[in-house]
Amino acid sequence: MKKTKKLLLGAGAIALTAAICAGSYFAVVRIQSKNFNLTSASEDNLPSPVLSPEGEFDVQLSEVKMHYAVYGKEGRPLILVHGNGGSLKSLTETAQYLANHYIVYVIESRCHGQSSNPDKIDYDLMAKDIKEFCDALNLEKPYLAGHSDGGITAITVAYTYPDLLGGFISFGANTSPETFKPYFPLGVRILDIGKNDKLNKMMLTEPNITAEDLQKITCPAYIVAGEYDIMWLSDTVFIYENIKDSEIAVMKGENHSSYVSQNGKKAYNIIHGFIRGIEN
Repeated sequence: MKKTKKLLLGAGAIALTAAICAGSYFAVVRIQSKNFNLTSASEDNLPSPVLSPEGEFDVQLSEVKMHYAVYGKEGRPLILVHGNGGSLKSLTETAQYLANHYIVYVIESRCHGQSSNPDKIDYDLMAKDIKEFCDALNLEKPYLAGHSDGGITAITVAYTYPDLLGGFISFGANTSPETFKPYFPLGVRILDIGKNDKLNKMMLTEPNITAEDLQKITCPAYIVAGEYDIMWLSDTVFIYENIKDSEIAVMKGENHSSYVSQNGKKAYNIIHGFIRGIEN
C-alpha cells in the first residue's frame, strides 16, 4: 500500500512538473509572438471554390519531368509548392479558392507525386526546377507561395533568381536544421530508421541559408509561421529581418500545417491578402 502511494505521489509530481513546463512554454511563446504581428488566420469572406482544374499536365525540364495542375483562367500567375512528402493534394483546396483571382499552378516537386524521382534532391535543385518551369510556361513575374520545404524553396528561388518573381509567401520555412525545436529532428530520425530516405536526409542536413543570401532578395516577401511551429520563432524573425521591406506574421494558435495544407480557407486569405496589399 505504501509503495503504491509513493508511486502515485511520484506520478503526480511528474504530471505537475510537466504541466508547469508546458504552461511556461506556451506563455513564453505567446509573449514572443506578440512582438511579431501575432494574428489569427481567418476563414471569412471566401469566394466559391473552383472545384475542377483546367487540367493536369507534365512539362519536361532539363533534369526532371514536372507534374502540375492548373486552376483558374484569368489573372496573374501564382505557383503553389507543397512541403516535404506532399503532392498536388496538399494545396488543392487553397488553389480552388485562389483560382477566382489568379491562374494557379500547383506543382509537384522532384521526387514527389507524379514528377520524376531522380537520385538527387536539394533546395537549390528545386529552385532551379521552378525557374525552368517558369521559363517553359512563359510565366512573367509569377507569385510563389510555398509551405515548409516549399517555403524554403520559395526563399531559395527569390535569392538565386532575384528578377524572377513578383513576390512570394513562405510558410513555415527554416534557414538551418539547427533551428528546429529538438523534438522534430528526433522524430524524423526515429521514423527514418532502416529507410535512409533522401527526403528525410534533406530535412536533417539542409538548408543552410545565410543572412547574405536573404539580403539578395529584392521582391516583396511575406514570412509566415505558426505560433507553435516546428522551428524556433527566432529563425522566422531572422529571415524577416534580413529581407529588405519584407513582412512577417505569426498565426495565433497554429502549428506547422494547421493553417496551410490542413486548411485551404485560411491559406487563401493569407496569400490573397498579401498579394492584394502589394498590388494596391
